[in-house]
Amino acid sequence: MIKFFRKIRQNLIMENKTGKYFKYAIGEIVLVVIGILIALQINNWND
Repeated sequence: MIKFFRKIRQNLIMENKTGKYFKYAIGEIVLVVIGILIALQINNWND
């Protein structure tokens, strides 16, 4: 999975598509934040 995302990131950088790269980076950050929020919610349910 990590290789897949790394390959996408490298292709976008090599093709000088910085706009698409920033959209990809923001999307990846959003996914991480959602994952953290879900983990916190599950942790709160267990308390």
